[in-house]
Amino acid sequence: MDTIFSNTTVSVTELKRNFADILKQADECPVAILNHNRPEAYLLPAAYYERLMAYLEDLEDAKLVRERADGPFVEVSLDEL
Repeated sequence: MDTIFSNTTVSVTELKRNFADILKQADECPVAILNHNRPEAYLLPAAYYERLMAYLEDLEDAKLVRERADGPFVEVSLDEL
């Protein structure tokens, strides 16, 4: 059985018939789109997607900080900048 990462699910057919209503009901949460009762895609409201992208960027930045924490470091003075 497939794991569904959403509290709301709709079939592909239902999505085709009621896209606007489903989008309104999503209310800032992802909607799993099912095809033959298996997750085929996820519909994400724009605000949710933007938060997700910002979170992933923060994770990538944190990874870089950890990787670079031990150097090597380059000494520079303010005059050189």
